[in-house]
Amino acid sequence: MSTIKYPLPPEVDPARLPRHIAVIMDGNGRWAKKNKLKVALGHRAGTENLREIIRNCSDIGVEALTLYAFSTENWNRSQTEVEALMQLILDFFHSEIDELDQKNVRILILGDKSGLPGPQRQVLEQAEARTAANTGLSLNIAVNYGGRAELVRAAQLLAREVQSGLRTPESIDEAAFAGKLYTAGLPEVDLLIRTSGEMRLSNFLLYQCSYAEFVFPEELWPDFHVPQLHRCIAEFQSRSRRYGGREE
Repeated sequence: MSTIKYPLPPEVDPARLPRHIAVIMDGNGRWAKKNKLKVALGHRAGTENLREIIRNCSDIGVEALTLYAFSTENWNRSQTEVEALMQLILDFFHSEIDELDQKNVRILILGDKSGLPGPQRQVLEQAEARTAANTGLSLNIAVNYGGRAELVRAAQLLAREVQSGLRTPESIDEAAFAGKLYTAGLPEVDLLIRTSGEMRLSNFLLYQCSYAEFVFPEELWPDFHVPQLHRCIAEFQSRSRRYGGREE
């Protein structure tokens, strides 16, 4: 058995890990500005940082890790920045897919792949197909993703089933609705982390975060490493999750 590079600290109970962690990787641009670098280099630094986070989530037994990589609104950024982000998608999968597959990681892409350029769409589809039978960490990458668009898509899919006679309106419940989301079959988000101190969802997993615990570390994403991840998990474990009930 391989040794975990970053074992859990004593303050984290390995028996009470969040099943599903979602991360809004915020602050690459501000990190680049602080270090007097181009924005593209900030995104690249954030991608380098991501590798250890994924490895550690896999090593410690987190079931699902969802990363907000590229939103539907990100197309409004400068052409230079968009091109840099698109190139990072190719670079990341070309360099990491072998290890991810070897570590039994299953890759799932959340979002509208049809709206991506051909090379990016192809590499994402190949990664999904290659790892589809893996049973370890579910690595979910939100690309060309918007939470509101996902909810509209789910409603449209259910409406088509009603229209075609496959179901009745009365049969639409929370389980049916969740089954039409990109995250169908995954546990709901337990812990949402947004780096850089910003405190908003930014159209990310609006349905899935209904009862998530939110943690907003101050570090910019390229400065957020495995010890900071463990600190967020410890914060999660310190909270009382009541799901709308009262604390006894």
